Amino acid sequence: MSSTMIRLTAQRITPLAFQQLKQSAPRTAAAFTSFGSTRFFSAKPEIKPANPEFSSGPCKKHPNYDVNTLLQSNALGRSHRSKLGKERLKLAIDETRRILKVPDDYLIGIVPASDTGAYEMAMWNVLGARDVDVCHWESFGKGWFADAMSHLKLADNCGVAVNEITVDSYGELPDLSKVNPNNDVCFTFNGTTSGVRVPEGCDFISDDRTGLTLCDATSACFAMNMPWEKLDITTYSWQKVLGGEGAHGVLILSPRAVERLETYTPPNRPLPKIFRMVKKGKIDAALFTGATINTPSMLCVEDYLSALNWADSLGGVSGLISASQANLEAIEKFVDDNEWIDFLAKDPATRSSTSVCLTLDLTSDQIKKFVSMLDSEDVAYDIGGYRDAPPSIRIWCGSTVELKDVEALLPWLKWAYEEAKAM
Repeated sequence: MSSTMIRLTAQRITPLAFQQLKQSAPRTAAAFTSFGSTRFFSAKPEIKPANPEFSSGPCKKHPNYDVNTLLQSNALGRSHRSKLGKERLKLAIDETRRILKVPDDYLIGIVPASDTGAYEMAMWNVLGARDVDVCHWESFGKGWFADAMSHLKLADNCGVAVNEITVDSYGELPDLSKVNPNNDVCFTFNGTTSGVRVPEGCDFISDDRTGLTLCDATSACFAMNMPWEKLDITTYSWQKVLGGEGAHGVLILSPRAVERLETYTPPNRPLPKIFRMVKKGKIDAALFTGATINTPSMLCVEDYLSALNWADSLGGVSGLISASQANLEAIEKFVDDNEWIDFLAKDPATRSSTSVCLTLDLTSDQIKKFVSMLDSEDVAYDIGGYRDAPPSIRIWCGSTVELKDVEALLPWLKWAYEEAKAM
């Protein structure tokens, strides 16, 4: 065997094959070792995840999901303003309150355009009354800062300061102690594109604050404890943790947020119809009992109710959190055992249990090959890192993803790494 062939073959040999080679052809095996290029490869795993859907949004449907069950609902084909339509929308709001343990004096509304629409709705209605601190450490939070500066133009139009509290790179939180309790504060609870969440309990938010907190919790609600006493405006989309359909957002308002809405009108800021929450100086209460601003998909509402029913069967929020944490713990053990993979999040205490972002000892092009191989093998779909993030992968580990599928995925990560590394 030529030295060229030895090097080429040595790049593809598995430990088992090497042992067999030593028994059947000891001289050839010795030649492999003498060239110093022996790389042992894991054999392609035999077991694949039963469900390869690890997308960070829209996310995997809950176990035992059956769209045919939804199609049996008599709400389909009916007006959302009919008695039945309003009842189903109100049920979705009531079940959200019960399962998330939202305080009774908070309002919950279903609004257009997913979490983005809900958060923009909040920003355009309440910001401008006082200075604003925008905390961001990944792409979506950075987008809220850009909106405050470039679109709302709070400094020019309202005469208030917009303070940027950020970090230079993904994987860390900024210094949240800089948040001023007299300012409004905008932040993401869980950075979906960086895998970094705020500390448990949100102690950086003062109980004696005079400003409002605007929390984008789209990949945190139903997977992390929400300290409602710290949150004045909270938004999420049910297409994340509960695996619902897109295009609908949820907006949750504290009494302090309602007071702001009823006492403050931003100057020189026309609001489009889908952003309006106030009528004649008072909150539009009907919006928070199921009378949506525009036409929702009743099929998506039934889909959400199905997910809420499944969440309840797991024990509510505590069961959902436990399922997501178990998925994260499986990956943590794998990372501990393999030096070529690590978390993008630097601090385990602020590591996301839903959007798990991982760096690999691979080039950007090799990571693309890594992701492509797992996709073509029908092992893992949509796990490439976000386009603005450092070269990485992102594995959704929310509670709709089953632990057995995460565990089945892990050997494939090692196989794909070795394959990509050799390219």
